[in-house]
Amino acid sequence: MLLDAGAVSPFPDHLDFDEAATLPCAALTAWRAVAEEAAIGPGQTLLVQGTGGVSLFALQFAKARGAHVIITSSSDEKLERARGLGADFTINYKANPEWSKEVRRLTDGRGADAVIEVGGADTLAESMKAAAVGGSIVVIGILSGAAASFPLPVLFGNNLRVAGISVGNRSQFEAMCCDIAAYRIRPVIDRTFDIARVQDALRRMEGGRHFGKIVLRF
Repeated sequence: MLLDAGAVSPFPDHLDFDEAATLPCAALTAWRAVAEEAAIGPGQTLLVQGTGGVSLFALQFAKARGAHVIITSSSDEKLERARGLGADFTINYKANPEWSKEVRRLTDGRGADAVIEVGGADTLAESMKAAAVGGSIVVIGILSGAAASFPLPVLFGNNLRVAGISVGNRSQFEAMCCDIAAYRIRPVIDRTFDIARVQDALRRMEGGRHFGKIVLRF
């Protein structure tokens, strides 16, 4: 390929090409959410929904920045794997449908300093209830639907900040790569498929069986 120099950026030397392929979308969205929108730092608590690509990157970036991480999933197996990546607390949201209460319990009633919101319609209200006073909710997905209702008194009563983001820019990508290199972060790849098996890859994603990113190799 012949590309303009402004259209490409180097990726960290310790990553291979499969791992680098996960950076421009999932990793960058997670890094922007954690490092800039929520500005998570040492000793703070981040609540992450699910174990998809963005969520696991958010877990890794937050731990690298010295934060505590609570992660949710409907799969105990996936939650155990998330603990292996550094998650401090895990919540099965099927066993705890009002999981905001569990977040409060795990944080001694304070709540999470920031929430990575990927669910949308079915989860936004719980995210707001789980957030600490002055906390941030960074909306990066609408997996359960686009039209959400939420408790307005919680929004202004707790002085919450809700921000919607989509990926990031070149300078943010390069700053992210510096962090990935410095902390030797490696993307979590669920499975790699040859492009001829793209339907198998899509079925795996549709079924929610993946943990991390699915890679297609051309």
